[in-house]
Parts: sequence; C-alpha cells; structure tokens
Amino acid sequence: MIISSKANPIIKKISSLTEKKYRKLYGLFIVESVKAVDECLSSGMQVEDIVCTQNLSDKYSNAIIVTDELFERISTEKSPQGVLAVVKLPQRELKAPQGSCLLLDRLQDPGNIGTIIRTANAAGYTDIYLVNCADAYSPKAVRASMGGVFYVNLYEGAYDEVFEMLDGMPLITADMDGEDIFAFNVPEKFCLCIGNEGGGVSDTVVNNSAYKVKIPMRETCESLNAGVSAAVAMYVLKNKNKGV
Repeated sequence: MIISSKANPIIKKISSLTEKKYRKLYGLFIVESVKAVDECLSSGMQVEDIVCTQNLSDKYSNAIIVTDELFERISTEKSPQGVLAVVKLPQRELKAPQGSCLLLDRLQDPGNIGTIIRTANAAGYTDIYLVNCADAYSPKAVRASMGGVFYVNLYEGAYDEVFEMLDGMPLITADMDGEDIFAFNVPEKFCLCIGNEGGGVSDTVVNNSAYKVKIPMRETCESLNAGVSAAVAMYVLKNKNKGV
C-alpha cells in the first residue's frame, strides 16, 4: 500500500518529530537523505521505521511507502531525496568522559551545534556535554552533523551535573581574553568549552575553567562563527597533544 494522506496516523506522528516536544515524547528523531539514512543504518543506531517513495522501495525493504507529493510535504529538506528514517533517541545517563571532551554552553543555532558535532567526530572527541543548548537532534542539527551525531555521545545536563562528571578534568574556555591557543601548553586531558553565539561562555563556566585561550585574529576581524572557532580550537589542541 502506498500512503498518500498526511492525515494517516503514522505520517502524523512522523511529521510531529520536527518539534522537540514530540521528539522527547516519542523518544524519536528524523534522519533524512539517502546518504544519511544509509550511514545511520550502518552505524548501529536503532531505526524504528523507514519512509520512502516508490522509486526507492527496492533499496529499503519493509519501508513505509508514500507518494512523491506526500514525501515533499513531510520532508524538512529543500530538495527531498525520497527517504527518511525514524530513529530512537539514544538513552544516556550522564557519565564521566573517556578522554578529552567538549562542553557546549547555551548554543542556540542548531546548525552550529551540528557543525561542531561533525567536527568533533572527525577530530576524535567522542563525549559532548550540552548545557541549555538547542536540540542536537533537530532536523537542522542532524543534517549539519553529516552523520557525526551517530558516532558521538551527547549528554544534556545542568551546570552542576556536568561539572560533577568533569571533576578533575581541566576546563579550557574559548575566550578573547585568553592566551594565544598556538602558544598554549595543553594538558594531557581537557574539556574544551564553547559558548553562546552572541554572549560567549557563561560566567558559571568561566569561573570553573582552569584556562582561557583565544584564536589570534587580525584587527579587521571582530570574531569567528562558533562552529569555525570550535573547529580551529579542537584541531589545534589535539595537534599540540597527540596523547589526548
């Protein structure tokens, strides 16, 4: 059977997953595009359903088949490819990191969060702590992560809860008042803290940080995008200490 109505109960549930409250309610999120769905399947994530158009039904067995018109209506992509996966949200209790990690402090742009997750996966940071951030499992963040969200451990918590997990690990805050990151003596293990796009790192995080570092820039440049800053800092710190 090919589903054509957005009023179909299954389709209504899937459509609701564009909103955080329903992702939390059902414990599900959406992954879209052929490459992303294939990577999700191979990563070991728990996929509850796959929805696709008829031309992809041979590729995805047991998929829910919908019309092209309906898929365009439920898709969050500008150019839908005709397939999405409904994936179970990982259930993780806060725990201490296994190695150097990231703390994202009040980031509100899902695109920035996804970009940071993508870079963290590439650079080898597995554990990422999010405090008062936008949802890392929103369609925009998942898309920007380019599959990175499947391979990192994301933990949400309040400041005191996260600091308890990071006990004994020095926090390194990205801050324009810090020392030159290229001259910085990197500790063996650390937590790199990235702050809000407009307000930077909160006083709470700064007051708990052991170090502050900055990326030197020309006077003609006021600041870098949060995702770009995080990427530079992640790689510089890793490169300066191969043991982390």
